[in-house]
Amino acid sequence: MAKRKFKKEDSTIQKSLTGIEGFSVIAEGGIPMGRATLVSGTSGSGKTLFSIEFLWCGINSFKENGVFVTFEETPNDICKNVNSLGWDLRAAEKEGKLAFVDASPTPEEQNPTGKYDFGALIARILHAVKKVKAKRVSVDSITALFPQYHDTGLIRKELFNITASLKSIGVTTMLTSERLQEYGEVARFGVEEFVSDNVIILRNVLEGEKRRRTIEILKFRGTMHQKGEFPFTISKDGIKILPLSGLELIQRSSTKRISLGNVDIDRMTGGGLFRDSIILISGPTGTGKTTMSTTFVDSGCNNKEKCIMFAYEESKDQLVRNGLSWGVDLRKHMKSGLLRIFCRYPESMSPEEHLLFIKDQLEEFKPNRVTIDSLSAMERVLSVNSFREFVISLTSYIKLKEIAGLFTSTTKTLLGGESITETHISTLTDAIVVLRYVEMHGEMRRGITIIKMRGSNHEKEIREYVISKNGINIKNPFVGVEGIMTGMARSVNLAEEEYLKRLG
Repeated sequence: MAKRKFKKEDSTIQKSLTGIEGFSVIAEGGIPMGRATLVSGTSGSGKTLFSIEFLWCGINSFKENGVFVTFEETPNDICKNVNSLGWDLRAAEKEGKLAFVDASPTPEEQNPTGKYDFGALIARILHAVKKVKAKRVSVDSITALFPQYHDTGLIRKELFNITASLKSIGVTTMLTSERLQEYGEVARFGVEEFVSDNVIILRNVLEGEKRRRTIEILKFRGTMHQKGEFPFTISKDGIKILPLSGLELIQRSSTKRISLGNVDIDRMTGGGLFRDSIILISGPTGTGKTTMSTTFVDSGCNNKEKCIMFAYEESKDQLVRNGLSWGVDLRKHMKSGLLRIFCRYPESMSPEEHLLFIKDQLEEFKPNRVTIDSLSAMERVLSVNSFREFVISLTSYIKLKEIAGLFTSTTKTLLGGESITETHISTLTDAIVVLRYVEMHGEMRRGITIIKMRGSNHEKEIREYVISKNGINIKNPFVGVEGIMTGMARSVNLAEEEYLKRLG
């Protein structure tokens, strides 16, 4: 993800890095140090994990010891739950870097009555902080503290006492709280946000048939942060935030050209694709989009460049078989170690998980070229906003890594028209090649044109092409034909057209 330069804040409010991937971008550095931050969310939104990762990263990345206060799960359960992430909390506890304050109820205390001894609780927390010299404290969850109380004034008073006590000793505190709805009251009792200096909301919204997690910084008292919701996912390494709209355009631009795998198409684009550009191939089914994707990869591998193909509509064996029909041996490139192919249904994961999978593969393999075939397959399972966010993050990451990218998209109709995909991402790509069927004289033919080539001149004609055993063969321009792009091709009398032009 793109790095962001942060403006210098007021020296009286320093920020503490959480270590959670992507959070520093939306928080413009981290959470205010020495203050209380409320993390509120519905069940399954990731509150507890967020608070634990805050401590774990503090211990391992910033040499800041921590205290975890639990009112619901026992320390044993908490340790078991995060073992799958590789976080050994018990080892940190034995090394004196982490302390637990276990305030979880026993079976006999499941339905508490009477007053709770908040003074004793605060004393236990302060003792644990002193014992391990903690700089960070996580409290999970304050909602469990007040199930028997109905006086919001009392709840507010006791919460203030807890946060004030922790602030007085200079620790950075994170408190989690439950909320009943994804969009509504910030927290269950309606007062938690007022006694906290900062408020972070985690959501787990059902979109269609899939859940989508987002994070929003609602309030950072006295300091700046990014506004709005940002998607995140929970991976095998913990929470990963995708700060899409918070990214800056800092990628470099290359003047070096690379071949698309076809001499004639290279000529039409003015000499090939720029080294760090992304090209969109748009057209109806059967026009050769995957053929262009395959020859693009073949050209790279033949030049000893690493390539990755992400396919969402065809299996690996299908791609290999089809490539052989136009003279491309993908299996040879895979055996050489220059090519990797990943085939998955779009429905198999959330958009954030797809994006992180792509990024992880690019980070590990470090390819020179990447193809996505096709974006339209991803589009059909995402909302308009989710799809655009997916494409923005994907294109920005590929550009940041200076990888040449080729995306394909499918139009809705066989003859003309534009795809919704093309509409949403045309401004994000550097070049657009449009493929069309042309119906003429009772025969179905194909046409290709370059409608965009950022930073370069290109041909404007619509040329005929055929797909043979040698791939795509470019023919002469269509002359005396108009309406190809709209799907209403018709022959034009050139002499008559010239006469009408003179009439003005």
